[in-house]
Amino acid sequence: MRADAERSRRRILDAARDVFLERGLDAPLDLIVRRAGVGPATLYRRYADREALVRDLTGDLLSRLEAAAHQAAREEGDAYAAVRRFVHAAAGLRMGAVIPVLLERLVVDQELIESRTRTSGALDDLIRAAHESGRLRPEVGAGDLILLSIRLSRPLPGGLSRLDTDGTLLHRHLDLALDGLTTQAAPAPAPAPGEPLTFADLVAAADRPNTTD
Repeated sequence: MRADAERSRRRILDAARDVFLERGLDAPLDLIVRRAGVGPATLYRRYADREALVRDLTGDLLSRLEAAAHQAAREEGDAYAAVRRFVHAAAGLRMGAVIPVLLERLVVDQELIESRTRTSGALDDLIRAAHESGRLRPEVGAGDLILLSIRLSRPLPGGLSRLDTDGTLLHRHLDLALDGLTTQAAPAPAPAPGEPLTFADLVAAADRPNTTD
């Protein structure tokens, strides 16, 4: 694929991920076009219908998740640090939040099954190493980490969304949650990034309607 075509595909897929997550799978495709900054013909030439777009987006997310697991294992010297890095990378992709939305209308083919198997295997390797190191609680499994990502990476409702416009709060909450997955023998966790939120912060944000598109 030519470099310019791949850049257009990446813009479309990233925009589709965000739009489907925010608006559901019936969101207007024209909104995806506007978010991606491409012409309508660019999207419709590549994807014959909405289902084809959902299929490509799911495969892309699985591939990126697998790559994140391999990168974490390769670049982190500590097995538990690799697990933490992977969970943060998955949250940054918004993978855990958007896949349940995509599954509403996804037709799973053999290629997707193979991609899912590779991704699962890469994640299992990370968790096994962290268990063997004694740093990760033995009752924590891959499903726990995926569900943790799903719970924490969903968009905040209404005015609360303005509390985390750059993702800092998401990663702060991930760090706080991940600190609870270590064994008692683990070193003291590093301070979580960002500042603590007060109840007043939540009330103030919720009281103001969210006017962003």
